Amino acid sequence: MRFRTCLISSSLAALIALQACPVSLPAQADTQNTASAEIPEAPRPAGYDASQPGTDSAQATPAPGQTPAAKDSSSSQTGAQTQGTEKSQQETAADQLKQQEKQRVMGVMASFNTTTNMEALPLAPKQKFQLFIKSATDPWPFMLNAFVAGIGQARNTNPEWGQGMQGYAKRFGSGYSDYFIGNFFGNALLPSLMHEDPRYFQKGTGSVGGRILWAAGSSVWCRRDKGKFGPNYANVLGNLIGTSIARVYYPPEDRNVKDTLIDGFTVTAEGAIGSELIEFWPDIARHYKQKHAAKLARQQAARDAQSVAQPATQTAPGGKPKTQ
Repeated sequence: MRFRTCLISSSLAALIALQACPVSLPAQADTQNTASAEIPEAPRPAGYDASQPGTDSAQATPAPGQTPAAKDSSSSQTGAQTQGTEKSQQETAADQLKQQEKQRVMGVMASFNTTTNMEALPLAPKQKFQLFIKSATDPWPFMLNAFVAGIGQARNTNPEWGQGMQGYAKRFGSGYSDYFIGNFFGNALLPSLMHEDPRYFQKGTGSVGGRILWAAGSSVWCRRDKGKFGPNYANVLGNLIGTSIARVYYPPEDRNVKDTLIDGFTVTAEGAIGSELIEFWPDIARHYKQKHAAKLARQQAARDAQSVAQPATQTAPGGKPKTQ
């Protein structure tokens, strides 16, 4: 089947997170000896050593209204605020990810790697792996690969695998392995190492042509963790790595460089097609709902008109209908 299962799976699966310095009070010079004799010395702070030159009680004394404990408390509060901001960003990214994990096309096809929020926070490496695991263990890829394996069984692709349950199991296993390996490298490991976002950022607005180009370029152009866009190395390399590993369990005639490169770049191209479907699916669904609502409105208007048009009749004595 030459990685065909992965090609179909990748295309359809596409349908479906950042002192106050103490004020030194100048010591007042002792200019009057009598005054110094009458006025007692100011209390020395703890740790004051009069034998050390340059030591001044005013310098060792904190500014009015501020104690050393207050300084430490201020620094602690600043650090706590910074940690609180980072924690808040992580929590926000986690909430956004939870919303993504509920997305489905037609209520069946998982589209967890899609977001409609252009300002979505970048995902931490742990969250990228979480998204991969969620996608790989969802019932959708199993259902899809079971269907594709049935088609391969009927067409007798890769005849070396034979027929019957053994042949079907090989076709199903190879198809899901293609999906799992390709997504592990392209959507989890490499995006974490290269600081790329594995999600498709759905445009949703603008001209049709602009949205087509936006979706088509998503396979080779992606958003990075710092918010800027750049080449989608993780996706392209992940597809090539996946097709290379797949040579191990595919028939010997498919184990060559040419077929590996063709299959890897074909998966990348089909990913662009899948992004097109995801980009415009909300428009298709909205158009269908509006059309269905308009049809129901026309039917209801026709029933109301028919009800008003029918006169109320009564049967008069002698069998004649009586119109009121």
